[in-house]
Amino acid sequence: MRPWPADDGLLVRLRLIGGRVSSASLRALVEVAEQYGDARVHVTSRANLQVRALPGTDGALAPEVIAAIEATGLLPTRTHELARNVMMSPQTGLAGGVVDLRPVAADLDARLCGDPGLAMLPGRFLFVLDDGRGDLVDRGCDLGLIVLDKESAQLRVGDGLGPVVPIDTVAQRVAALAHEFAVRRGEGPTAPWHVVELVEPLVRPDDPDPRLPEAAPPLPFGDVPGGRHVEVTAGLDRRTVAGLTAGVADVVITPWRGVLVPQENT
Repeated sequence: MRPWPADDGLLVRLRLIGGRVSSASLRALVEVAEQYGDARVHVTSRANLQVRALPGTDGALAPEVIAAIEATGLLPTRTHELARNVMMSPQTGLAGGVVDLRPVAADLDARLCGDPGLAMLPGRFLFVLDDGRGDLVDRGCDLGLIVLDKESAQLRVGDGLGPVVPIDTVAQRVAALAHEFAVRRGEGPTAPWHVVELVEPLVRPDDPDPRLPEAAPPLPFGDVPGGRHVEVTAGLDRRTVAGLTAGVADVVITPWRGVLVPQENT
């Protein structure tokens, strides 16, 4: 709903919760790109999707383009699209990790979209959820969590750490902090974009819990536990999407500009 004017036309970003996208939606989106854009779906370092070279007038997408994108299922809310920047360990629930964070991410998404006060959260505001494997602990974020064990996680708040909280309350706590940020930042051109820009911290900083994982290296390309990680260099065309989605219900866009194709029986 807020396209970026680029040299080749309007650019839109489709935000994915934890990078997960259904195969049907990805195939539908590449059809939109063929009909209206540059015929490719591009991936970002925040594990989202982009479509380029779209038509519009006065910086706004043509109504038929918005309708086509909505039909893919990748624009579940027009009002809260900017709030849905949720990055998550790509292999969570597929292989490794301490806790499957997919239910936590879904809970957080519902809470973000259900809060009217978060409709104008800055588009660069980022949530990062690490399932205890350490693959995202060194990713900068505004709010997030790092799983410590099956029952608890330590919150991330700006460039510091917050309290240790139960897993079953973590989505609620993170959403509440996002709301507090939105209240404190105010409005206008000088309003902060990030938690670290607030005059007063959202929470009192806590020491690192000794159970925090060490930072893990980026997920390599090729066969990995839980599936196959495919590098994306020039975007995804129809043929590539068809190959990646064959036989699987969904795939995961990763923060390393790749696509994780789960094992067929996962």
